[in-house]
Amino acid sequence: MRTPAIGIVGGGLGGLTLARVLHVHGIPATVYERDAAPDARTQGGMLDIHQHNGQVALRAAGLHEQFLRLVHPGGQAVRVLDRHGTAHLDEADEGDGDRPEVNRGHLRRLLLDSLPEGTVRWGGGITAARALGDGRHELTLAGGGTATTDLLVGADGAWSRIRPLVSAAAPAYCGLSFVEATLLDADRRHPAQAALVGSGMLFALGPGKGFLAHRETDGSLHVYVALRLPEDRLAGVDPACAVPGHERPGDDPARSFLLDQFAGWAPELRALIADADGPLVPRAIHALPVGHRWDRVPGVTLLGDAAHLMSPFAGEGANLAMLDGAELGRALAAHPDDVESALAAYEGALFPRAEKAAREAAANLEICFRDDAPHGLVDRFAAYAEAR
Repeated sequence: MRTPAIGIVGGGLGGLTLARVLHVHGIPATVYERDAAPDARTQGGMLDIHQHNGQVALRAAGLHEQFLRLVHPGGQAVRVLDRHGTAHLDEADEGDGDRPEVNRGHLRRLLLDSLPEGTVRWGGGITAARALGDGRHELTLAGGGTATTDLLVGADGAWSRIRPLVSAAAPAYCGLSFVEATLLDADRRHPAQAALVGSGMLFALGPGKGFLAHRETDGSLHVYVALRLPEDRLAGVDPACAVPGHERPGDDPARSFLLDQFAGWAPELRALIADADGPLVPRAIHALPVGHRWDRVPGVTLLGDAAHLMSPFAGEGANLAMLDGAELGRALAAHPDDVESALAAYEGALFPRAEKAAREAAANLEICFRDDAPHGLVDRFAAYAEAR
């Protein structure tokens, strides 16, 4: 029988895991990735890869041993502070946790290097997709030309161009925004902040705002400044987000605005903003409806954020995307002559696991920034430790 043409739109962790698992089973696929090259942009910070889903995916991909060599020692340490800098939780990484930390870029490179040459079509952004009938779809490529698939997988993230083929749902603002900041060569240039963050993850939380920071493998600190604000309040994070009249001489407006938001917080926490290197980058947090699902549409499905975008407060985004890719790959291998049966089996398991994680993410966002913060998060960590 003719091998179906499988097109995976998006070369993130989920799409690459799918391509790798298909390759393990001798099934070819093409990944359409809009980036011009693997190193066209940075890939984000650290990820905790969970034993029950992300690591399951890596085992299915035959890459678990290689993954373990990428793990960041000390990365599972966690500190939880209040606005005054008082520690309410301070746990070291004893090396026995089930959520080891790894750099996202290193993990992506591991997946890319495991694929046959030519699997990823770089600069292959998709501008449109349309159904041709009988489960086939035509993709319009950003660089010109078209491609036709027998199976189309949307692994293209929050603002997926493939999602409208199966669902009218769109991401909605969660009421919280991040502003990303980086402190480079922290042990040498920012020793006080390096000691504050420690070897792993820092949460410093108060009502409606806070800091989430972690140490990167290159010695930098990656900081997310979190604020409950209207959706358009941080648009641009430059003059547009400054409060008129609050600018300080020598400060950029974004930095002044953020420092004003954290007036009265401990100086060592405010220094994560004041001493940040480079630009401050806004990230409004969006999510699809909890329980998002769709009716079976021939020849097309979704994985990762395209299927179940949620806030990062369950730590499940990358893990679920990878598990989605692995499970879809295994379903297709188990039904080599019946793509629709494979997709039905995959989606039947996808929907409930995504709904459970999305509910947890939404609940944790509220817990982290409620009026008694950081006590809600401390209680959540205690409950997690008891359940282990």
